[in-house]
Amino acid sequence: MTDGILGKAATMEIPIHGNGEARQLPEDDGLEQDLQQVMVSGPNLNETSIVSGGYGGSGDGLIPTGSGRHPSHSTTPAGPGDEVARGIAGEKFDIVKKWGINTYKCTKQLLSERFGRGSRTVDLELELQIELLRETKRKYESVLQLGRALTAHLYSLLQTQHALGDAFADLSQKSPELQEEFGYNAETQKLLCKNGETLLGAVNFFVSSINTLVTKTMEDTLMTVKQYEAARLEYDAYRTDLEELSLGPRDAGTRGRLESAQATFQAHRDKYEKLRGDVAIKLKFLEENKVPTPPP
Repeated sequence: MTDGILGKAATMEIPIHGNGEARQLPEDDGLEQDLQQVMVSGPNLNETSIVSGGYGGSGDGLIPTGSGRHPSHSTTPAGPGDEVARGIAGEKFDIVKKWGINTYKCTKQLLSERFGRGSRTVDLELELQIELLRETKRKYESVLQLGRALTAHLYSLLQTQHALGDAFADLSQKSPELQEEFGYNAETQKLLCKNGETLLGAVNFFVSSINTLVTKTMEDTLMTVKQYEAARLEYDAYRTDLEELSLGPRDAGTRGRLESAQATFQAHRDKYEKLRGDVAIKLKFLEENKVPTPPP
């Protein structure tokens, strides 16, 4: 019966009834990247044993990881160790099952949005702020790259000026007839080196500040944005699932599934709203803490 419900879900277009607006998304080149992001959060199964015979099978189906030996068949009654191993196997099975269902629902929702067959919850004001942040980060990354190039050029220039000053000082000692001219040039290069070192220190401070802003502050906010976007996708996926169940026939079995879907939807809604609030706070923090960057 579940297969029938899921088959029906794949062909329905559900309008938004949440706290956002419906917006159709065109097919774009980011589909593969979004699918990878959905699939990347798989369960961690690095435990002490794995199940070869499925959940609820005999103890012979438990194979210790890292061992190349075949399990030995025994007629000895199952002991406490076998019960613990079966419990671990059951937990792993539940984890994989929940992850698989969640991944299926999110992938179906993502494909539905990308191909214009479904709808998504959109907070227009927040998404405009997120896009502005991404654009600002790209511009600051360009400034950071130029600042690093300037630092390298200034360092090379200082090394050349220092070497040139030493050369003029040496010539002033070996050429008495031009000692005054060479000495003047040597002092000029030393003065330029001193001023250049001050400028290089200021540029290094500027580059360090921009680097912290880009790689720490903005990156931390964008990581929260990624979590928010993933929570939004899950929220819409389970919202769609709940609406489809609500439109179906009502019987004893459907009523139980509807209550379970309602509880799951509410949990994902709470997660989505919490992360949306976190993103809004961090964006507001960035906006309020803008200060003019002193020129290098």
